[in-house]
Amino acid sequence: MWVTYPDHKFLTIRNDSRMTLIRPTYNSATDTLTVTAPAPNSTEEKLEFSIPAHPSADWLSANTESVNANIWGHDTSAHSYPPSLTGTFDKFFGKEVRLVYKSPFSDSPRALASNGAKDVLGREASTCFPDLMPILVGCESSIGELNTRLKAAADLTIDVRRFRPNILVKGDKPWDEDRWKTLRISPAPGADSKGDAVTLDVTQRCARCQVPNVDPDTAVKHKKQPWDTLMKYRRVDEGINFKPCFGMLCVPRGEGAKIRVGMRLEVLEVTDKHRYIAGF
Repeated sequence: MWVTYPDHKFLTIRNDSRMTLIRPTYNSATDTLTVTAPAPNSTEEKLEFSIPAHPSADWLSANTESVNANIWGHDTSAHSYPPSLTGTFDKFFGKEVRLVYKSPFSDSPRALASNGAKDVLGREASTCFPDLMPILVGCESSIGELNTRLKAAADLTIDVRRFRPNILVKGDKPWDEDRWKTLRISPAPGADSKGDAVTLDVTQRCARCQVPNVDPDTAVKHKKQPWDTLMKYRRVDEGINFKPCFGMLCVPRGEGAKIRVGMRLEVLEVTDKHRYIAGF
């Protein structure tokens, strides 16, 4: 997560649309994350640095500083990478920033609120830096249905990157995800199937801001779409009816599962009782 300096407040595309031009690339052979962004006033030069994708406790101790990062007014412990590693990105942001990291196995987890609070979810659960829940699931058929409307209204089509789901599901019924309550992801049948089975509790619909109006390839924000179209027919949650919804927020049961493209998703339980609870 990128944060301001020295107060370590979180930064998102809501603050600066150009952040969508920051590109992380994962190298599985070296377990390395390389982060790039366009350099200011240049059409060819790129800013770049590489870090371990899954840093060990020893690496973090030797290479980072412990800080408190602030998300929506709440502090959570984090590891701050040094400016000697990421400092060139100050040029991109036009101010001094830091990159911070929080291990998913942190001994100081950030407890969930809203629909993920213990008295609602029925168990303790936590996340790292996301606004609300650790996982967002999107449905391919729903983005397809939205694009049909956008094409008719504004001669526009968009891809699902604008909604940033962690998991994208193929399905034949647009918006069927609105009623999902419990999901199971498991290896598809076949000798080459890999990955770990995991169960997800669906906590609520994802109420959207206007970040999906930003083109991820250019960082240009459309003045109207898809926000205007979504507002016409996707204000479907009584708990937050002033915002449209796309995708479902989820909390996994357990930690450490590895999922892969091509795994199978099963809907184990559905509900008509989803209602968004405000608060971070």
